Amino acid sequence: MHIPNINNIDLNLLKVFDAVYREGNVAAAARRMGMSQPAASHALARLRHALGDDLFVRSARGMLPTARAEQVAGPIRQALGYLELGLQSHVFDPATSTHRFSVALDNCSAIALAGKILNGVSDAAPGVSIHLRPSGTIDVDGMMDASELDLFIGRPGENRERFSSELIGRDPFLVAHPDHDNSCANVISVEELVSTPHLQLSSTGDDTSFLDAWLQKQGLKRKVVHSVPLLGYNNELRQRQMLVVLRRPISEALSREGGLSVRQLPFASPLVDTCMRWHRRVDTNPAHVWLRKLIGRVTRK
Repeated sequence: MHIPNINNIDLNLLKVFDAVYREGNVAAAARRMGMSQPAASHALARLRHALGDDLFVRSARGMLPTARAEQVAGPIRQALGYLELGLQSHVFDPATSTHRFSVALDNCSAIALAGKILNGVSDAAPGVSIHLRPSGTIDVDGMMDASELDLFIGRPGENRERFSSELIGRDPFLVAHPDHDNSCANVISVEELVSTPHLQLSSTGDDTSFLDAWLQKQGLKRKVVHSVPLLGYNNELRQRQMLVVLRRPISEALSREGGLSVRQLPFASPLVDTCMRWHRRVDTNPAHVWLRKLIGRVTRK
């Protein structure tokens, strides 16, 4: 077995490897690094020799990593990430910084918190940019491992040693419905829960079967007529006399847009946690500490 000596490997070769692995294309990797394609190809050839493996093979889908490349890709990306953090300044000045953050949010957090986060960052750090992206279509943990994502906001995930987390919300479920004259009582009646059709949200990941279980104990049952994604339910709800049960932050955010009223359930609702999660390697990084404190502050307003 070929065992490489780390003392014989140029750090720049690892950067080229990381770029090719991410891009799946030598030319794109060269552009990403600001170097010529021949120089990138030469660097990749040197690393192949040092590691004793082809690392990438050409295919119709681009440069596909070998098993050896897959094995070393994660450690190389983490090592480069730690090095980048180590070279960053230990002082973060939000008033002058031009730092760029990437944050993933689940659907509910995106609607309830995105505006607060953007306003908070813009007010405190006009030169800082923040890229908010939906979490449902990406590998959140993998991207944090690869230093491609700074933070996740949403439901708590599985506890893993390499990640840190902070609870930023613990919220009950409320009932939202059209009520243009705002004349309804603060607590919805059991009769309304049963007699008014319900709209079910299909993309929040929230389990509202607790309501069905409570009604069943009363010998009652609600009628769920339609099921729609969170981002598409607002117009549907406004056009029909229906109820929807959802978490407090999202219901309150949508009610502020007008046309919807929010009321409490006639019993104690279960609570849903919202947290921030990040990689432990940025626990004490000044820029990340600042962002987490700002998000914690604006989400509790």
